[in-house]
Amino acid sequence: MPLQNRVLPTGEIITASWRGGFMGNRGILHDDNRRLKTARWTHPHWVTCVLRYKDWHREVMTPRHYTELFFLDESSALAAGHRPCGLCRRADYTAFRRAWATAHRAQDLDHDDRMLHAARVDRTRRHKRYEAEIDTLPDGTFLWHEGAAHLLWAQHLIRFDAGRYIAALPRPASGRVTVLTPKPTVAAMLAGYRPALHATAERLLEARSNR
Repeated sequence: MPLQNRVLPTGEIITASWRGGFMGNRGILHDDNRRLKTARWTHPHWVTCVLRYKDWHREVMTPRHYTELFFLDESSALAAGHRPCGLCRRADYTAFRRAWATAHRAQDLDHDDRMLHAARVDRTRRHKRYEAEIDTLPDGTFLWHEGAAHLLWAQHLIRFDAGRYIAALPRPASGRVTVLTPKPTVAAMLAGYRPALHATAERLLEARSNR
């Protein structure tokens, strides 16, 4: 039976059967019956991990252990407010921290995680959104466009639909849009951090280029 542990770019945690490409951690969010409680985080250090690391094995939602959350890809994890893990994704973590330091007056990791936390959720636990000019945004940014989440990539908006990307639309040349990815993360991507493109998005872009 599917568990409530799939995270959307809008920050919602849903029950779904699609397989994620990355795992995340925000602390212990579930009870002994593997059901989510009210809290959606227990600390501000939200990380994104690989699905396999060394020979470690875990039972998902083990009682009194952190709740494994799953994302389709890294861009959706970044939009939800996570950053790369410094243990299992050391190279990506280093690249992200380098870009973060370029974009911000980086301090210690705890300070920077709290800065990101303030930008991703409000006091009612709602995911923060903001307005920006589309021509100022980097590849990998998620937008809310025509009632759905879309990934901005090159000259396209790629529509996210739970476990895959389903359509590639032309990117508007200008105009204000609603951004889902937190501002500090967008700044880090503008400074050079680049998440990998998901396979379903690659196929859509290839199909458009072959028209």
